[in-house]
Amino acid sequence: MPAQRIGLTGGIGSGKSTVARTLVDCGAALVDADAISRQLTAPGGLAIAALASAFGPQAITAQGGLDRDWMRQHAFADPHAKRRLEAIVHPLVSQESLRQSAQAEAEGRACIVFDIPLLVESGRWRQQLDRVLVVDCLERTQIARVMARNGWPQAVVEKVIAGQASRAQRLAAADLCICNEGLSLAQLQGQARQAATRLGL
Repeated sequence: MPAQRIGLTGGIGSGKSTVARTLVDCGAALVDADAISRQLTAPGGLAIAALASAFGPQAITAQGGLDRDWMRQHAFADPHAKRRLEAIVHPLVSQESLRQSAQAEAEGRACIVFDIPLLVESGRWRQQLDRVLVVDCLERTQIARVMARNGWPQAVVEKVIAGQASRAQRLAAADLCICNEGLSLAQLQGQARQAATRLGL
């Protein structure tokens, strides 16, 4: 029996990572697109040579990894830069995601969770998934959480949110939804465990 393939998504600061960790604790295999992207752009990562070639030495830190702050500002300022970045990184993320999901299938996992921040935006993921689980909250909650967690100014957080799908677009794509508004960490984990049960974990 093939593994059930669940897409997990939510805006920045929604609590998606906590839900992902809880689903793993309940027995799911996790394919984390963000973690893969960070690995590819870390010192020695597969994307580094292409990024240095596309954006020049200023895009790479002294340690040899992608300068994420520089890249974020550059991509915000120039939509072409964002597209060039995605054209380099996204195919490599897809390749590694497929490798990890095939490995989970080979291990006989019943459920594979694909943690994909831009699931709704990408357009190509939906047809590869059985169901989509969205972690939702108010935009002002996202802003407050990310400012507290990352120390970013409000304007930067708002720009990131503006570059992601809207709440309405994400909710329209959802088969299951966890509303992480006013929940404690323990309550959010409880909601994630309930979702895991509904997913047959």
